[in-house]
Amino acid sequence: MSSSWTFKQNKVFEDALAKYDKDAPDRWQNVAREVGDGKSVEDVKKHFAELEKDVDEIHTNGAGSSSNNTKGGSSRGGSSDGQR
Repeated sequence: MSSSWTFKQNKVFEDALAKYDKDAPDRWQNVAREVGDGKSVEDVKKHFAELEKDVDEIHTNGAGSSSNNTKGGSSRGGSSDGQR
């Protein structure tokens, strides 16, 4: 199981989430296949859960008030500060 995510993997992951919505059959298998690089269905499900948690924290605390914002990014690669 591969736990670190590069910026490129994270971008492919986000694009695959948009392509395969929550009602798509075999969503997680398709997302894992598109991300590739040894990511399993469990890896992408865990990554999604972490993303949901981050979004919930932003909504709860506001985008600029999280103490994690000063630690230089996330373990998932990339950032949420508008770099696309």
